Amino acid sequence: MLKSLLIFLTLGTFIPSPRTVAPWAQEDKRAREVFVTPYLAENSREVPTVIVCPGGSYHWLDVKGEGVEVAEWLQKNGINAVLLQYRTAGFNSYFWHYRYVARGTRHPDMICDLQRTIRYLRENSDSLGIDPGRVGVMGFSAGGHLAMTSACYSTVDYTDLKAGLSEVCLRPDFVAAIYPVVTMKGDYVHKRSRRGLLGEWGKYSSKKKDEMSIEENIPADCPPVFLINCKDDPVVDWHNSVILDKALTDAGVSHKYILYETGRHGFGVSDVYGSPECRKWRDEFINWLNELYE
Repeated sequence: MLKSLLIFLTLGTFIPSPRTVAPWAQEDKRAREVFVTPYLAENSREVPTVIVCPGGSYHWLDVKGEGVEVAEWLQKNGINAVLLQYRTAGFNSYFWHYRYVARGTRHPDMICDLQRTIRYLRENSDSLGIDPGRVGVMGFSAGGHLAMTSACYSTVDYTDLKAGLSEVCLRPDFVAAIYPVVTMKGDYVHKRSRRGLLGEWGKYSSKKKDEMSIEENIPADCPPVFLINCKDDPVVDWHNSVILDKALTDAGVSHKYILYETGRHGFGVSDVYGSPECRKWRDEFINWLNELYE
C-alpha cells in the first residue's frame, strides 16, 4: 500500500498551465476535472495534431512524464500536441473499493472525455489554428488502451453534451499506442487497469470485458497505428502488444509494430528512464508520422 501511495503522490493528478482549459465544465459538472492543454507548433495549420493521453492504470495519470514532457517534445519537433487530462477512477477507489456501492468514475467516462476532445479540436479548428483532418491520439499504458478505444468505437458517440450529438467525425486520423494495455481478460490482462476502467462489478462482466478487449474489436476502417513495447516490461505483460499486432494484421490495418528487448515500462520520452534501445521509438514515431503525411 505504501508503494502505491508513493506512486500516486509522485504522479499527481493535475499540472496547470496558462493555456489549460476545462471546455465542458459548464455543460457537465462531472467534467470539471477534465483539462485540455494545447502545445502548438509555429506552423500549426500545416502539421498534424496529437492528443496525448497519459497512463496510470485508469486510476490516476502520469501527467508529467507521459503528459507534459511528451507534449513539449512533440511541440519541439514541429508537431502540435494537446494534453488531455481525462477522468480516472481515482486514488480513493484504488484503496477503498467504494465503487461496489457507488458509481464513481468508470467506462464510458474516459472515452467520453477523449471523444469530446476530438470533437472540440475539429469544431474549433479555425480558432485554434489546426488542421481538422490530421488529428490523432497518442496514449501510454492505460492511455494507449484509451487511444485504441477511440479507434475501435469511433462510430459510437459518447460525447453526450447539451449541444447534442457530434456532427463532426470522431474517428482519430492515426493512433500511437506506447506500451499499451490491450486485453481485459486472459493471462495477459493488467488487472488494475481493468478494475479502474470497468469498476468493481464490471470487471466480472464477460460482456464488458469482451467490449473493452481491443484485440477483439478492431474495425475495418481502423486508422493507421504505431505500436511499441518492451519484452522486459514488468507492469503490462508484453504479449498485450503482440496480440494487438496480430489483430491489426488480421484486419488488414496499416500499422508499424516495434518490440524492444529492453526498456521496461513508463519511460515516456525520457532521456533517463528506459534504455538506449527503447528511446529509439521517438525518432521512429516522427519518421512514421512524416511518412504518413508525405
